[in-house]
Amino acid sequence: MKKNHVLTMALSALSAGLLISCVKPADDNKAANADSQKVAQNSATTGNKGAEQKTAITPVEISADAQKTYLTHVANDIVIPAYTDVAKQSDILHDLAQKNCQQAPVNGAELQALRAQWLVLAQAWANAEMINFGPATASMSNLYINYYPDERGLVHSSVAELIAANPNLTPTQLANESAIVQGVPGLEEALYANESLNAAQCAYVISASAALSTRLKEIEKSWQDNATTLLAIDKTADGNKGLNQWLNSLLSMLEIMKTNAIDQPLGITGKAKGHLPAATAGQSRAIINAKLAALNSTLTDPVLTAMLGSNNDSKVGNELATALADTTTLLAQMPEDLATADKATQQQLFEQMTAITRIIKRQLIPTLGIRVGFNSNDGD
Repeated sequence: MKKNHVLTMALSALSAGLLISCVKPADDNKAANADSQKVAQNSATTGNKGAEQKTAITPVEISADAQKTYLTHVANDIVIPAYTDVAKQSDILHDLAQKNCQQAPVNGAELQALRAQWLVLAQAWANAEMINFGPATASMSNLYINYYPDERGLVHSSVAELIAANPNLTPTQLANESAIVQGVPGLEEALYANESLNAAQCAYVISASAALSTRLKEIEKSWQDNATTLLAIDKTADGNKGLNQWLNSLLSMLEIMKTNAIDQPLGITGKAKGHLPAATAGQSRAIINAKLAALNSTLTDPVLTAMLGSNNDSKVGNELATALADTTTLLAQMPEDLATADKATQQQLFEQMTAITRIIKRQLIPTLGIRVGFNSNDGD
């Protein structure tokens, strides 16, 4: 399964339905603020039923120092720890695979332990995916980590073929293979599509977890070395590019999740397409809940809410916290495999995700004095 790198990356991006957010830089504060106010005046505060109430939003005044403090906090306390954690969880899976795969076949409690650690890893990556810019996306490493949505079901057959052709697969060999057979989905396929792992399947799990750890640590190191540039922390006196990029990254992740992981696979607004995240494992709720939890902790972060409250108006923060809490409660009441939930509850989940999207797009972003960037998943 050797490949031409450029061609395969292009095909991988097309097959995965890669959706690229093109966030316009906000170098001109006056233009950004004027645009934000225009968006606010023509937008609505929206509840779950889609009711609209036009309101003008006056952006809060955020100093260059306040922006710098917040973005430094984002880098050191949110972004880098997210990548550190997912790399750690991949290392733990690798070590566990080496331990449990000393003698094949592997089944029973040993296989269940591997599956349990895979789920922890998958949730950790779901958390890190909110960082929808930077080294992971610039190098398209995100596809090698999480080839999703796999609309043509390529992972299932490709992983089986790779294992059959390479029973003694090494991490180096795997690193030269297509994104389709790597990362979190490939490991899911190996661990959950088989009730017993033979020696070749064990070799794949060991190699895939090692290759994944290497890729994740490279991303983590890049953020550690380049956070100031990636978040424009040293440019806050000249504009709000970093704040713009960060908030639009969160919005983009939410819209992609709503479309690819809920709407399309469940057929909410059209014909069903693709599959839920972690469909083979039957753990779609855990993945979506991890993404929602990441959004919740980030958007209700005290440093951010302090900036929102600088004009003595925390309405948007309260509305956002309530919407996130309501959706978390709904998810907790749904089955582990969201495909088995009744249609009314699936529809309610989609509507509540839409409500969160609207609050961010129509209230939070204008209140911060930045603007909504173009996203191919736009539409609420």
